[in-house]
Amino acid sequence: MGGYLEALRVQRWDDHRYYHHSRINQALHLLSALSFVLAYAIAFKDPAIAALIAWLVSMTSRQAGHFFFEPKGYDHVNHATHDHKEEIKVGYNLQRKVVLMAVWALSPLVFYVSPSLFGLIEPHQTAGELVRHIGLLWFAIGIGGLVFRVLQLFIIRDVETGLVWAAKIITDPFHDIKTYYKAPLYLMQGELIDQGLADEVAEEAARSAAR
Repeated sequence: MGGYLEALRVQRWDDHRYYHHSRINQALHLLSALSFVLAYAIAFKDPAIAALIAWLVSMTSRQAGHFFFEPKGYDHVNHATHDHKEEIKVGYNLQRKVVLMAVWALSPLVFYVSPSLFGLIEPHQTAGELVRHIGLLWFAIGIGGLVFRVLQLFIIRDVETGLVWAAKIITDPFHDIKTYYKAPLYLMQGELIDQGLADEVAEEAARSAAR
């Protein structure tokens, strides 16, 4: 159990130090996390509405932070190129995210081809029913995207890495709230890049050397 928790800590740490330098990105992750928690709260009662919140608010704000605000140049804090970070990314790197977001954005077109989703549901009769059908489809895409990457990690890495990543993704909203709740305050103070990250990296390196 200790090894599993340490692997989870390492994945979270790598995600933070490599991919969350921008305070705007951090603030958007806070917005994403809060809306994800709301989606979690209503998922069992109304998965369609939960998926609409998760994709339209949580995922769009989260990925906008990565695509538009996170620096893509050489990472002097971690001494790593952007390409290197993309290559070693455990979960969805930017290239994989483009594919996932394209699937999500284009998926409602399936109801134009087949309103019954090829016989799986009753065709919608109103705009409200169509929206709910889209929500349920997005719910399935979210679960499918998670399971697909976990199975990939089972094959290209190992079972533990896949299970740890799944646990990280599911619990990220709560961890992000804890980690980035001050990001909006730093932004109001004019800090666009996390100035404390270099110290965090140095402290982690010192702890690792002492182990």
